[in-house]
Amino acid sequence: MPEIRNYTMNFGPQHPAAHGVLRLVLEMDGEVITRADPHIGLLHRATEKLAESKPYNQSIGYMDRLDYVSMMCNEHGYVLAIEKLLDIDIPERAKYIRVMFDEITRILNHLLWLGAHALDVGAMSMFLYCFREREDLMDCYEAVSGARLHATYYRPGGVARDLPDTMPQYQASRWKSQAEIDRLNEQRQGGLLDFIERFIEKFPTKVDEYETLLTDNRIWKQRTVGIGVVSPEQAMAWGFTGPMLRGSGVEWDLRKKQPYEVYREMDFDIPVGVNGDCYDRYLVRVEEMRQSTRIIRQCVDWLRENPGPVLIADHKVTPPSRVEMKADMEALIHHFKLFTEGYCLPEGKVYAAVEHPKGEFGAYLVSDGANKPYRLKIRAPGFAHLSALDHMVRGHMLADVVAILGTQDIVFGEVDR
Repeated sequence: MPEIRNYTMNFGPQHPAAHGVLRLVLEMDGEVITRADPHIGLLHRATEKLAESKPYNQSIGYMDRLDYVSMMCNEHGYVLAIEKLLDIDIPERAKYIRVMFDEITRILNHLLWLGAHALDVGAMSMFLYCFREREDLMDCYEAVSGARLHATYYRPGGVARDLPDTMPQYQASRWKSQAEIDRLNEQRQGGLLDFIERFIEKFPTKVDEYETLLTDNRIWKQRTVGIGVVSPEQAMAWGFTGPMLRGSGVEWDLRKKQPYEVYREMDFDIPVGVNGDCYDRYLVRVEEMRQSTRIIRQCVDWLRENPGPVLIADHKVTPPSRVEMKADMEALIHHFKLFTEGYCLPEGKVYAAVEHPKGEFGAYLVSDGANKPYRLKIRAPGFAHLSALDHMVRGHMLADVVAILGTQDIVFGEVDR
């Protein structure tokens, strides 16, 4: 019999399950992995370096482009760091809007993760199901910011604008009949809060559909149960956060343990896994979607009852309204100064973190008193998870690499930055 020799294999960056731009160099013994070496940097856009040459507000748009599946949560970490250094408190209504959109973003992220993870493992229908619900939530993004992905909606001092009273309507075209347009617009007759309320009423039944397809599916369980097991001690040693840490049985969630905005007022549970395998991490994320729905419902109820400002009135930090700016010379000067020079932060350093859908997303900001950061360091959750990939895949088969990479929920914009 000829001896089987070990060989080295490239997985990605062209592989469809390599999540974009990961080059994974695998050392194989037959079909068993003995070592995995992730090569990153193929999507490096120097976000942290670029932030050093721009006024603070002009870097908010870069945050959206880090993890381009969890846009507003990235903005939240950066904006919180600025507010911490400025020592400003934002209006209560803005806090509730932020929490509501953080949770909408969490559902958006988990839907894309679930669809892509299932597709990697071989379940095509899941991808189509998840994108059906993502479409409605993208409409919520579009209603408040005008953009479906890169919203730049959070601002130091609050949010860019209040929630709209009307939703954009579909227009008749040669591709859709008038009857179909009327059916689509039926959901859009009220304001954004009505639209979100309709969504969260029907969404739990959609999550039930996902679970019917996957949770007890024997092929899904064969591919995920006992794969990529990480003990609680190992998870903490590797710097895991978010569902990766909670899937290993550690009940750590910044929304409960270090509450920010109005999470202290919210009633929700932290789902925790038992075995720390791919299957447990799947169950944790599915349950997180249900808990996010609970939080959104509480925010919608509060926002209906409590109108008010969504930006602080300090025009050194926030722009005056367009109406003021066009009628008042003082306001015009504030507007001009803010959008050309920006504002200066007091000297010091600050770290602010949010419970991002993928884990702890933090911004470490160093100010030397100028109108731009001296240094910005982003703590991306995916980076720590990817560093443990070698540890997680050793001894597994080649096909399991896809399942383990999928369960990490990696997006390379934030890993490479």
